[in-house]
Amino acid sequence: MATRGTGHSPANVTKHLKGIDFPAEKQELLKHAQHMKAEKVVLDEIQKMEEKEYGSMADVMKAFGKEGSEESSSKTGRSKQQSGGQAGQGKSHSRSSHH
Repeated sequence: MATRGTGHSPANVTKHLKGIDFPAEKQELLKHAQHMKAEKVVLDEIQKMEEKEYGSMADVMKAFGKEGSEESSSKTGRSKQQSGGQAGQGKSHSRSSHH
């Protein structure tokens, strides 16, 4: 990949929104990030956020967290299923050794 995933970091988003006046609409956040020369991944993350007025950086981070948690929960859901299957196999081996 060309990027190292730095755009997906909340810290990277806040860095590119530094100095913005709140409250701010999503489009204002985008314009400010563009003015701060944010990477495309940062702009994409802001673009995914809900169309509303954000009262503070904490509001932005909450919205950013919602986007990130949806993606990561689907990823962790898959890994939990895989590890659960492996753990189940391990238990069946230990049971068969007792017989």
